[in-house]
Amino acid sequence: MLTLYGVPHSLYTGRARAYLIKAGIPHREIPANTMHFRNEVQPKAGGKLTLPTIEFEDGRVIRDGAAIIDHFEDETGHPFKPKTPKQNVISLLFDVIGAEGLLRPAMHYRWNFDEENISFLRFHFEMLVPPRPDRKELALKAENQMRGATKAFGVTPDRFALIEALYLDVIKALDLHFTEHPYLLGGRTCIGDFGMYAPLFAHLGRDPKPMRLMQEEAPHLYRWVERMNRTSPDLVEFGDMAPEYLADDALPETLVPVLKTLAEDFVPETLACQAFINHWLAEQEDLAPGTEMQRGLGYASFDVRGKQISALVQPYRFYLLARAQDAFAALDAQAKADLSGVLERAGMSPIMEARLNREIGRADNLEIWL
Repeated sequence: MLTLYGVPHSLYTGRARAYLIKAGIPHREIPANTMHFRNEVQPKAGGKLTLPTIEFEDGRVIRDGAAIIDHFEDETGHPFKPKTPKQNVISLLFDVIGAEGLLRPAMHYRWNFDEENISFLRFHFEMLVPPRPDRKELALKAENQMRGATKAFGVTPDRFALIEALYLDVIKALDLHFTEHPYLLGGRTCIGDFGMYAPLFAHLGRDPKPMRLMQEEAPHLYRWVERMNRTSPDLVEFGDMAPEYLADDALPETLVPVLKTLAEDFVPETLACQAFINHWLAEQEDLAPGTEMQRGLGYASFDVRGKQISALVQPYRFYLLARAQDAFAALDAQAKADLSGVLERAGMSPIMEARLNREIGRADNLEIWL
């Protein structure tokens, strides 16, 4: 049986797990704290101890949630890729926004509400450490490392109110969408659903403080979180709706305000990171093709609602974003004009032009510069 190395509270594990569930792929999930993982799996995973990683019965290993989904999509004819062009672009755009653009609220609501969250989190971090005398100390060390990482995402006390206001707007817009549609593009899960699910489940739909916030302020969004954990389409409240994407490449009008609220944060950060990385690339005269891409290169600053945020520059965002950009570039003239109008209304237009001066690929389970 396929083995998924992950844990319940891992943001990126949730993305891969939901895919395996929806795709009906039998698997078992275990933490990556075994000697087998260290000695047999990790060397094949580019030497990285990152979640999620999967191991096949024959010993093959795939590291990274996007790569895991890519593998099974390629094997099975892309069942979660909309076959129509505009819907496919939007699906890919939501994938990168979810996986990379909601990390600030995910980290804030996990680590800055100890009164509500700490017992729950401490239990989960301790369960990752094998029974030994210093189990609690080791778990606390790992917990504090993750807590300290919040600053890298721009989560500082002077920005807590801004992060919370932005997030509340996002979940309310999503809630309105999910009153009319069970998934992003209709009655069927798309790749974008899995990307959005990553932060909206493990951190924001499961930890006590943000879970209660979602249940109270966005109950239809919370139902989507539940729905994403089911093997069936789970369309109970939608009557006889077919488990299909909207017909004729239609885009739900309710997605425009969702994208508009997300754009307030995602667009300025992406543009600032693009400028930083392209400047960095121009200085790397000896960056040979095949060089491993580092997940963080430095810090970029950008303005959101009149407040400046400084956050870690992560090229991986552009590895995912290039997929949406390439799909957009391949649209015919009419489809591109139609979708451009939607993106313009949503404030997302600059995203399709925010390219790096060098492409990112994968080899041997690592992201690399091409």
